[in-house]
Amino acid sequence: MSPSVGQVLEAHGRRPPTTAPRQRLLIAGAGGVLGGAVTHRLIGSGVWQPVTVLTREPLQVALKGMRTLDVAAWGDGPAGWPVLPALADVAVVMFEPPRPYHQRERALWTPTPQQLPALARWLHASGVRELAVLMPHAAGRLPDALKHGLANLDEAEVAQMDFASLLWLRTAETPRRAEGLTPPQRLAAWMLGIFKYMVPDDQRPLRAEQLAEVADAALRLAPRGVHVLAPELLRTAARGDAQQVLRTAWGMTERVPPERGTMPGTPPTS
Repeated sequence: MSPSVGQVLEAHGRRPPTTAPRQRLLIAGAGGVLGGAVTHRLIGSGVWQPVTVLTREPLQVALKGMRTLDVAAWGDGPAGWPVLPALADVAVVMFEPPRPYHQRERALWTPTPQQLPALARWLHASGVRELAVLMPHAAGRLPDALKHGLANLDEAEVAQMDFASLLWLRTAETPRRAEGLTPPQRLAAWMLGIFKYMVPDDQRPLRAEQLAEVADAALRLAPRGVHVLAPELLRTAARGDAQQVLRTAWGMTERVPPERGTMPGTPPTS
């Protein structure tokens, strides 16, 4: 079961202090299955401080290094939001809506795919220089715009915004549509769907926790430029050594850039 926001914040309060260099992190879309897992992973790592989570109503957080930013009073979309200098160094954007039975998640602000260009412009103007955009981990949770891969003019616009590092994590698989089928065909599709639990392990959908681990490694290791982590690369990284897989994919050495902090098992930088 994926952690709720309340569990994330409670666990963060029990984390020991870290001596790794820290960067300011902002999370937009911290709700949902993937958002909860990614938020839990990034807050618990101790690398990022402070961590700012966008909300649409007040949310009390009494933890050192953790804060919220209520954007409800600024309007419906980020196009009209005021610029906040030095807000964050790194930002993570996710699109899954909050889960209906997680009460605290209802206070979180989640962007729509159509708001991505405006949100990216606001983040860049507010000091963010590294941006990661994560797709939902389950095809059934995809907004309509994401079902087409988001590879459109909006994506190109974001890529031209002069972020030092821009990550696209394409985690979703193409859904199989059942529209237009006759009742017997729908019954057959349902019966065949039973066998999805008998597929080999390397073909099963990735869990949100696995994707969060890869996202954490990617944020720390990503070199300058625009990088797309396709589903195949994400699967390989999630089922193996994420750090090593990403270093190989990006042609990097075994050393982690000092401004990212040191990950467990990584030799110290010189």
